Amino acid sequence: MRSPVRLSDAHALPLWRRPMTLLFVMAVAMPIAFFAWNALLNNFVIEVAGFDGADIGLLHSVREIPGFLAVGVIVVLLFMREQVLGLISLVLLGVATAFTAWFPSLGGLLFLTLLSSIGFHYYETVNQSLQLQWLPKERAPQILGWILGAASASTLVVYVLIALTWETFDLSYNLVFMVAGGTTAAIALFCLLAYPQFESPHPQLKTFVLRRRYWLYYALQFMAGARRQIFMVFAGFMMVEHFGFEVHELTGLYIINLLINMFAAPFIGRAVGRFGERRILMVEYTGLTLVFLMYGGVYWFGWGVVLAASLYVIDHIFFAMALALKTYFQKIADPADIAPTAAVAFTINHIAAVFLPAALGLLWVVSPSAVFLLAACMAAGSFGLALLIPRDPCPGQETVLARLLAEPAE
Repeated sequence: MRSPVRLSDAHALPLWRRPMTLLFVMAVAMPIAFFAWNALLNNFVIEVAGFDGADIGLLHSVREIPGFLAVGVIVVLLFMREQVLGLISLVLLGVATAFTAWFPSLGGLLFLTLLSSIGFHYYETVNQSLQLQWLPKERAPQILGWILGAASASTLVVYVLIALTWETFDLSYNLVFMVAGGTTAAIALFCLLAYPQFESPHPQLKTFVLRRRYWLYYALQFMAGARRQIFMVFAGFMMVEHFGFEVHELTGLYIINLLINMFAAPFIGRAVGRFGERRILMVEYTGLTLVFLMYGGVYWFGWGVVLAASLYVIDHIFFAMALALKTYFQKIADPADIAPTAAVAFTINHIAAVFLPAALGLLWVVSPSAVFLLAACMAAGSFGLALLIPRDPCPGQETVLARLLAEPAE
């Protein structure tokens, strides 16, 4: 077994084998499988599997179960390094995605979705932890912006290829799923073999960590998970069900999103460093509140496809600002808490995700606009929580209330 390489010694390695490069390679690999699956899913389940709103809601509830159980990462880390777990999880995501079209039934898709979701959520949990451990605090917002931009570029390539070749070459769902999933799995296997295992300067706790002083971070994660589910599940489904978007049309919309985010993400990272997490998150939540209300307007007032598509693009820009939540936690956290807290936060993020898609899928059948109205209320609640973030968060100053609570009573 190769000896671990300390982060402080990693600068002696070739550029392509350094920790930051590995973060970029993983960021590029994950979207190939996940977003190819995402691009085809709504059309596949409607055209091939015959899903309705309740079925798609159930599928996404099952997809989020591994996210809810992400705290199990702490147990796995007793036997495996975070870096290894992250790459094995990427392999699982790729393999499960590759076989998606082989099981075009509700039961089959639920099973394959569960497997791919285990890979995706465990990868995301570990990846967030590694980013916060490996990146210096003073440069983290900007580098996270670059990483997000690289991931957006990878996703863009996936969407462009699907949009250009789907009709031209009369591609099948099975071929696209197999190629995309296989590519992600192959890249992950290469990383397992080609990169050394890096040793963090701060050994991570291997126990369940739930600290009172992180309560605001937990609350923001919970609200983010609930909002994200409504967007991920129902915004794209609306474009297919309500406006009749085909695969290449919906993929074209994704391409516009990615082009914007690819260039905007580094600027968002820079803005977080300049203006602080509090202001950026307040802008994000204000924008999302307005966007979700206008989604409802598509049903209330019969607004057309151009406005709905525009809202879908704007939605993505605001969600990119969520990287400020990562750097907020990095600033307030004990370095040894990062890995276990990332797992706990992922579980909290997915509490609502387990039941919300299925419940709202039933509500969607009755009133789609009510689903988006609920999302707007959640975004407004998140804005209220963001007001509690200090201008300069740090340990002991996790919220604006910390100083008041620390003062002795007279």
